[in-house]
Amino acid sequence: MRRLGYQVVDRIVAHLEALDELPPVRTGDAARLRARLGGPPPEEPGDPEAQLDLLFDEVLPFIQHGDHPRFFARIGSPSNYVSVLADAAAAGFNVFTGSWTGGSGPATVELVVLDWLRELCGLPAGAEGVLTTGGSVANLVGLAAARSARLGGQPHGDAVVYLSDQAHAAVPRALRLLGFEQVRLLGSDARSRLAPGDVRAAIAADRTARRHPFCVVATAGTTSTGAVDPLDALADLCAEEHLWLHVDGAYGAPAALWPPARPLLAGLERADSLVLDPHKWLFQPYEIGGLLVREPGLLERTFALEGAYLRDVMSGEVNFRNRSVQLTRGARALKLWLSIRVFGLAAFREAVGRGIALAEHAEALLRATPGWEVTSAAQLAIVCFRRDGDDARQSRIVEAMARDGYALPSTTIVGGRVVLRLCTINPRTTPEDVERTIERMAEVE
Repeated sequence: MRRLGYQVVDRIVAHLEALDELPPVRTGDAARLRARLGGPPPEEPGDPEAQLDLLFDEVLPFIQHGDHPRFFARIGSPSNYVSVLADAAAAGFNVFTGSWTGGSGPATVELVVLDWLRELCGLPAGAEGVLTTGGSVANLVGLAAARSARLGGQPHGDAVVYLSDQAHAAVPRALRLLGFEQVRLLGSDARSRLAPGDVRAAIAADRTARRHPFCVVATAGTTSTGAVDPLDALADLCAEEHLWLHVDGAYGAPAALWPPARPLLAGLERADSLVLDPHKWLFQPYEIGGLLVREPGLLERTFALEGAYLRDVMSGEVNFRNRSVQLTRGARALKLWLSIRVFGLAAFREAVGRGIALAEHAEALLRATPGWEVTSAAQLAIVCFRRDGDDARQSRIVEAMARDGYALPSTTIVGGRVVLRLCTINPRTTPEDVERTIERMAEVE
């Protein structure tokens, strides 16, 4: 075990040392991969070193490197090695955190981490939470808790949920799975934000039609542009209309660490339920998402389960199986806890601020360079822009950049047009990386 473990660590370190020289993404040929990796399961033992070589040489090269300094597509996952070690320790000890009896140490760490996240986002003492695989499950769990709090936990055919056309696609999917039939997808304003006036008008129309306005889903950091819905105004509206305010801050909520960004996130602390993803802007490896809810005990009322086989593990400080859909769950909190204790919160704060500054640097370069049009200003480390030409040209640029292998931007659609996009949250990214990426995008066609 020790010999093989050292080999794995050496391979990981070598990978991280060479990461800057690798393409940000490499996609394998399906037939070749199947031929190399498939076949019937072997009956007899294989040579472990040879099998590790197969893993590192034929499997792991064919991935997107979300921690690459020039991975600017979608939203990366700029991991850190301390968290990798914590994940290895959790896997090595086969940690179980579904019950207090079975994992009181790791469960305590999760409670500590949730309290840190609660303080970061400004929710009051007593607010509770749970760590999940990511934002998709966290949104599902949060909206299920909202349904429990306001609708008795049952599908309600007339209950209406309001969200913007810039909300993450995971939210409508979660609503569909939870049985919500009335979902108002409202257009966003010129800044890609959900307009409170539009929500108010939609609520009035639904009340007139004898439907039941139930929940507003606001976004703190949209994936396309980094836009933040006007959280304070939406919180005021929800308070007036007695609606639940669910905030999807999977991307943007951690920007509250950076003082200049806090005014943009004003109202985050007023959410009834709040999602955030530490495997994005808190620099953790996959998977770790999180949900916070204002109302103590709500998650337990929504998700508690009992069974004769659980009678020996019913007591204790907390049983996290009762806060989400997972009974069997690992120890996601260890990596965030350990990395904050090793690096210190100031390092995380400065890294968030640096990512924001890099996007602003990219915007300034684009505005100063002929041939580029900035379509949405840098916001929460995302900037969107276009090269002279039609929509097809923007897509061709990204395809060419992927083939080129130096950097990976992505496209999205803003205002009905295809735009290019850079997300600059990686602490490894340098200003020179940004500058050269913009130069290459003008050269690759």
